[in-house]
Amino acid sequence: MEGKQHVSGPLDGILVVDLTRALAGPHAAMMLGDLGARVIKVESPGSGDDTRGWGPPFVQPDQGERESTYFLSTNKNKESITLDLKDDADKAVLTELVRRADVLMENFRPGTLDRLGFGTAVLAELNPRLVTLAISGFGHDGPEGGRAGYDQIAQGEGGLMSLTGSGPDDPQRVGVPIGDLLAGMYGAYGVLAALLERERTGRGQVVRTSLLAAIVGVHAFQGTAWTVAGKVGRAQGNHHPSIAPYGLFHCADGSVQVACASESLWRKLCAEFGFDPEAPGMATNGERVEHRGEVIALLEGAFAQIAAEDLLARLNKVGIPAGKVRTIDEVYTWDQALSQGLLVDVDHATLGPLSLPGPPLRFFDAGPGGETETTRREHLAPPTLGADGDAIRAWLSGGVAQPDGSEDVEDGHAT
Repeated sequence: MEGKQHVSGPLDGILVVDLTRALAGPHAAMMLGDLGARVIKVESPGSGDDTRGWGPPFVQPDQGERESTYFLSTNKNKESITLDLKDDADKAVLTELVRRADVLMENFRPGTLDRLGFGTAVLAELNPRLVTLAISGFGHDGPEGGRAGYDQIAQGEGGLMSLTGSGPDDPQRVGVPIGDLLAGMYGAYGVLAALLERERTGRGQVVRTSLLAAIVGVHAFQGTAWTVAGKVGRAQGNHHPSIAPYGLFHCADGSVQVACASESLWRKLCAEFGFDPEAPGMATNGERVEHRGEVIALLEGAFAQIAAEDLLARLNKVGIPAGKVRTIDEVYTWDQALSQGLLVDVDHATLGPLSLPGPPLRFFDAGPGGETETTRREHLAPPTLGADGDAIRAWLSGGVAQPDGSEDVEDGHAT
């Protein structure tokens, strides 16, 4: 497999078998791949991952099939093999992958993997050190455990849409499939914990999460507002329900976002724009929340004749946290985003050079001579369907060097 270079990282030597499709599971697997794990993506023959057909937008190379930008977003740093899990020969290939793997990820409906002959007991017998991640829509058990789960349905069922929108009668989905992404993040976090525990026990375990659990897991203060205080949160647009002023404010040629999350910041704001910080209804955060409409009117009245860039400059000068609302294209051309490694370059098999969103983590060796960044810099482009199948089969059957250049495996886990 020419061009697939071994790249070190915190998870160097970890082998992940990715049976997932769509977004939650593939995102979890990509997170581990970004950290240096070798990820082998198992796809259905012919069609592959569902997201290969999700679009537009698609990108059409000069020769060959079109590529989905959706698929490209969540499958970098992976290899691809196609297996029909109802075919005995292909099931034998998966069996060999399981024996060598550290992690297996799946997001079938609960019970599907059992019917295919790879239930948890079988997996544990094949490889006692295997960590399995299972992501479902609403949980693997319980009265609705078998429900199919898609992100927008889970956003609604998990209460998130009731908190998002211009008002209580305007529920809105978050602009990205946040339930899927959160489930992937929680899943990767659980896998890392299980791998760490394996160092102590010598055995793997099953990690389970769901879109429902992931969404409830980020209710934060809205959750305790209900469980502790009995208050049901509702959507209220672009202003914080518990802090004021904190939100989006209109000005002469657009809008800015302002966050006064402390009394000292409120007083700085008042000093800059000539407000009385002790005015009735304004002296404390609790009072300002109760009089939010008046606070918004006060600020927008003062901002009405000020251009956004000038307003941001004034706010920044006096230390008030503030910002603009950028479009996606503006984010990927912003010097600060680029400085954080949030755009990476890869070489795709059919599309050639591409830029993709980069991983959100950076790593540093904090030695006595100062910090040295060790963040992974070279990334693999998302694979074309089945691109690595022949090489993976050769490795499994012949015990040859792995495609990434490291040695073969022993004792049921990657060395």
